[in-house]
Formats: sequence, C-alpha cells, structure tokens
Amino acid sequence: MTKGRKTTFDERVDIVQYCIAHEHNYSETAEKYQVSYQQARNYTVKYEKHGVDGLQDNRGHRISEEEMSELERLRAENKILQAEKQHAEMEVSFLKKIAEIERRQG
Repeated sequence: MTKGRKTTFDERVDIVQYCIAHEHNYSETAEKYQVSYQQARNYTVKYEKHGVDGLQDNRGHRISEEEMSELERLRAENKILQAEKQHAEMEVSFLKKIAEIERRQG
C-alpha cells in the first residue's frame, strides 16, 4: 500500500482526470501517481461533489478567488471534462463491439 504524499492542485486535477477516464479505478490511479488509494478516491469524490473548487487544499487558510485566475480554473475543469468525454466515448465503442459480437453469434 502506498503511503499518501502531498500533492499540488495540478497533480490533483491530473489524478481525477486519470481516475475518471479509467472507470474510477482508484487502485490503478493511486499506483500510477504514487498516492494512497484513499487520496485518489477522496480527490475524485470531492471533484464530483464540488467541481474543481473541491480540489483546492483549504487547510490552514482559505485561498481567495484572486489567487486562482479564472483561466486556471477553466483549464482544470476543461481537462477533467475531456477525461469524462473520453470515458463516454470508450463506453459507446465498447457497447458497439458487444452489439456486433451478438449479431455475429445470433
């Protein structure tokens, strides 16, 4: 089991993007990014509940809106939406393959 480590905001965005694109496989995500299973899961759950703002580390002090530009927030959100789109496309492709196999057999 990998011990948790400190991560930056950008790393958390990458972790969530990868996890969503790989069907919420927290173990694989944790291994790839060398974080704990719980960190990978928490980051993904926080994103799904609060969006990109949920990935901010608010311990110690609250980060003001001015510290993170609108462009940075939109880039992070865009990256995660691309991962969700990729996941949906993979799912559609998979379902098409299943339909094709069923047609051949039946």
